[in-house]
Amino acid sequence: MEMTQSSTILFRNTMRITDGHLDGFRKAIARAVAFAQEHGPQLMVEVFIDEERMLAHSFQLYRDSDAVRAHWRLSDPYIREVMEHCTVQHFEVFGAPDHDIVAALRTPDGASFPFVVLPRLAGFDRLQAPGSGEPHPWR
Repeated sequence: MEMTQSSTILFRNTMRITDGHLDGFRKAIARAVAFAQEHGPQLMVEVFIDEERMLAHSFQLYRDSDAVRAHWRLSDPYIREVMEHCTVQHFEVFGAPDHDIVAALRTPDGASFPFVVLPRLAGFDRLQAPGSGEPHPWR
């Protein structure tokens, strides 16, 4: 059985919420997700919060590297607002993003928040009903 290549890219961002910024973080995330839902190229965005540990986990699924670039162009003000309330603890990239996407995760001096890029081995999704272009009815 031959596996087909997938250009999809999944981001998992683990953020440490700054003490005293929980409400601001919640509001900034709500605005960012609402903007992405209306205007962003993401196939999926989900954010989970662990208030006890002051951590948040964001998952974003993209069709390809072009979609990631589009997201960054469109959402920069929203990303900046969220980052006023947290720091990136760890960032994981699942898939095979273009080299410029990986380079953009590093700051100009070569330092960066910790991140890894993990290649796809196998998988599938059910984000669209077969042949319809519409989301599955159970979504």
